[in-house]
Amino acid sequence: MARIFDVIEYPSEMKDEIVHRFPETGIADLRIGSQVIVRESQKAIFFRDGRALDEFGPGRHTIVTANIPKLVDLIGKVFNDRTPFTAEVYYVSMREFVDRKWGTPQPILVRNPGMGLGVALLQGFGSYSFEVKDAQQFVTQIVGANGIYRMAEIEGRLRSMLLSKLQDLLGETAAGKSVAELIGLTEELGAGVRAKVQDDFAAIGLLLKSFYIANLKPSDKSAEELRAMGMLDMQTYTQLQAADALREAARNESGGAGLTAGIGAGVGLGSVISQSLSGMTGSNAGSSGTPQSTNAGNGMGDVMTPAEAATVMRVSEEDVLAAIQAGDLKARKIGSAYRISKSALEDFLKG
Repeated sequence: MARIFDVIEYPSEMKDEIVHRFPETGIADLRIGSQVIVRESQKAIFFRDGRALDEFGPGRHTIVTANIPKLVDLIGKVFNDRTPFTAEVYYVSMREFVDRKWGTPQPILVRNPGMGLGVALLQGFGSYSFEVKDAQQFVTQIVGANGIYRMAEIEGRLRSMLLSKLQDLLGETAAGKSVAELIGLTEELGAGVRAKVQDDFAAIGLLLKSFYIANLKPSDKSAEELRAMGMLDMQTYTQLQAADALREAARNESGGAGLTAGIGAGVGLGSVISQSLSGMTGSNAGSSGTPQSTNAGNGMGDVMTPAEAATVMRVSEEDVLAAIQAGDLKARKIGSAYRISKSALEDFLKG
């Protein structure tokens, strides 16, 4: 004869479990008068034939027809109130699951109007927390007949939902913001993701409590990744590689801080700079082929904007501004704009 459970409880703190089925396999033989113990931050859901029938909150409960009517009415009373009946009991953790990690396995493509190629790749990471809002709905839609349902079984799905909303929000926000401005809006972006994803979480019985962006930055390998995505032609890719070479030289131990610290230390870097400068010759010629600049041979005008200097060096305007602010590249500030002389740029390139 099957064992009749007079006391049902699951005393675990359920730190890594969302749902634990009692018993893990088979079904529980119960009877009117059996005790059900539900601890704080738990709910006990009674199932029979795949249907959620009754729910107990924290406390000690004695099964009687008054507090578990749906289950008893379904089974019917035979002979007396001590008649055994079968059910499945699912203990659901109702506590908040905190400090769950998320990150971007692949960079997110966003528009970057007025800068470089007009697009950028962003990477980020952070944390989130959630809790079960509707225990019956979660067990019915997600857990099924599993004996134990752990965090690892749903985290991938939750991260996919969060990253989908983050990507959508970045696409909307980037339409009117630069990448630099986006990076400064991590709190607003986090709140936006929470608002966007709540319906998706609610559909499976969950509630997103928090979503934090700890870091959001441009990808370190933007040129290679953009090319792999089919968004760069070879010429543009080569130009960006030259810019990467300049930045890599700045990290060389022989140099100091700034965009071009250590210039010339990299193998072949001098020829890269030379080719970048000579490549501008044609772009400064008029329709008749006559140079319009006083220095068409090297692609530099006597006075340049940061954008024009960036074109000469095959780097982004942001890199030029960073070099100016670091004091590596001399420039004159007029109002809110910078102007760079040809001699200052030549001295800068010589290191």
